[in-house]
This record gives sequence, structure tokens and C-alpha cells, in this order.
Amino acid sequence: MIQVKVFDYEHEKDLEMEMNSFLEILDEKKLVDIKYHVAALKEEEEEQIYCFTAMIVYKV
Repeated sequence: MIQVKVFDYEHEKDLEMEMNSFLEILDEKKLVDIKYHVAALKEEEEEQIYCFTAMIVYKV
């Protein structure tokens, strides 16, 4: 069976830390793929907000 784990953070370091924690417990042979995406949004006050998203595809 294939499953996914989705991560979504405003800071890339938070995303990195959480993904590494998950990957530490995942058997390397079960890893299928990792998808990564970054989105940037501008708010009314001219502040730019980032969204760092990743999806780990793995076998159970």
C-alpha cells in the first residue's frame, strides 16, 4: 500500500526539521518519492508570506 505524509510550513527550516524527523523513522527501502513546492503570497501591508510544502510518498 502507498501512503503520503504532507508537510506545510511558513519557514523552510521548520519544514526541513519535520521532514528529517519523519525520514529518520522511515525505512529507506519504503521511500518512493518526495515532492516539494514553494508559494509566495503578498498581503495587504506589502508583507510577503511564503508557504513551503512537501509530500513524502512511501510504502507501508
